[in-house]
Amino acid sequence: MLARAVRIFEAFSPGETTLSVSEISRRAGLHISTTSRLVAELTGHGLLSRGPGRTVQIGLRLWELGLRASPTLTLRQVALPFLKDLTNLVGHHAQLSVLEGMDILFLERLSAPGAVVNLSRVAGRMPATATAPGVLLLAHADPERQEEALAGPLPTYTRRTIGDPDRLRSALAEARRNGFVTSPGWVEHVACGLAVPVREADGSPVAALSVIVPNDDRVFGFLPALRAVAMEIGLVLRRAHAETDT
Repeated sequence: MLARAVRIFEAFSPGETTLSVSEISRRAGLHISTTSRLVAELTGHGLLSRGPGRTVQIGLRLWELGLRASPTLTLRQVALPFLKDLTNLVGHHAQLSVLEGMDILFLERLSAPGAVVNLSRVAGRMPATATAPGVLLLAHADPERQEEALAGPLPTYTRRTIGDPDRLRSALAEARRNGFVTSPGWVEHVACGLAVPVREADGSPVAALSVIVPNDDRVFGFLPALRAVAMEIGLVLRRAHAETDT
């Protein structure tokens, strides 16, 4: 029962938050009668809600419970003011993300008016190997997770996306050596990601701070500011954790 309920929740995406029961059934791989019954039960508990035209959407109760339990809540709260300043500085996109399985999960994204194209969404996922923050965090992940990534598949968006294990292995080594990752044209030809780590007290990355800017020779000019902001976020985050523990 629980596994089926999870499959129903996973049918929704950041860009498709309202679905019909038949579409949920198809995406979840469940019989329509089973889906209808589970949707009714989940709606009764406030975890789903009815939308317009007999559609279904995520309920406020699930959002409420998620906020209470989320280990990323403090991280996002701490980073948000810095993201606002970073967005104003670069004039495009600033985002905070963590590694979740073989995906990068975006906790927050802020954008300036007229910013370059960017496919990431808040609470959305992208393949870690196809993004600057994903490669950065994979570079510091445990060896087993790195080997899983190297074994593929390696999804690509453009011809410049990392698509073979040898190139990925080199990118991971370069990320550890340089402390940052750029992704020129990996997702959109006209855009480039630049990511640096937000570090714990022991130096291990807890998240990635990144910007999406035009794919030109100005990218590296943003690196000093990006590193400084990531350091400030890390300091404030460690201070918040210390206050919680006392």
